[in-house]
Amino acid sequence: MTDEVTNNEARKHYELHAEGGIAVAYYEPRGGAVAFVHTVVPEHLQGRGLASMLIKAALADVRKRRLKVIAECSFVARYIERHPEEQDLLV
Repeated sequence: MTDEVTNNEARKHYELHAEGGIAVAYYEPRGGAVAFVHTVVPEHLQGRGLASMLIKAALADVRKRRLKVIAECSFVARYIERHPEEQDLLV
């Protein structure tokens, strides 16, 4: 497993490669914001915290780029709700 999350801008998603699978957080650029629309973790990799690792890194990248977040994905919305330090990113 790698712990490196990359932004695949061509496919509009952040990805995390792990044990033969890829966890993905799909997004849509919207002006000065990034709308996270769906997060997917392959079934055989679920329950290992990969989605949280993926979203944590994606939000750090969004912050670094000085953008805001629209949390349309329910997982992203719950993650931000549980992590008050990320709530300033919300539009």
